[in-house]
Amino acid sequence: MGIAAAIGVISPFPFYFWLWTSPQSWVDLCGKGRNPCKVMAYVAHFLKLVQFISLFSVSSLHWPPPLYFWPLFAFGQFLNFRVYQLLGEAGTYYGVRFGKEIPWVTEFPFGVIKDPQYVGSILSLLACLSWVPFQYIVLWVLGYLFMIQVESKEDPSTRAKPLL
Repeated sequence: MGIAAAIGVISPFPFYFWLWTSPQSWVDLCGKGRNPCKVMAYVAHFLKLVQFISLFSVSSLHWPPPLYFWPLFAFGQFLNFRVYQLLGEAGTYYGVRFGKEIPWVTEFPFGVIKDPQYVGSILSLLACLSWVPFQYIVLWVLGYLFMIQVESKEDPSTRAKPLL
């Protein structure tokens, strides 16, 4: 396993862990007048780019993709799009951890699929198994499973105290 690609694949997860477990430090770092969710989104998008470049560096793309690619990838991306559509930027990027009031959402896929954003991402990754060496997909999926575990240790009905 190329160490640089492996580091690139797991790069976002320490960042997410830090923000989830120490949200006040992130709010403080962002400073007054800056939206910590928006800043997190910028950093998360950069780290997602690092992940994609890392995967691309070890991929062997060929066409056409296997038949399972399209349904898995399309449904995974639909889940990600739907989560963002329902939660918005603040809900997607830990707004509740930064003291923002995020309404509780019960529309599909919430209430039907536990952790739909992570499930969508995992499905999209699994769709790429014919192109990307298995160990990189597993490493990335383990990162999502780790964050599911970290985020599930809190009662979702409790609200974070305002940090802003």
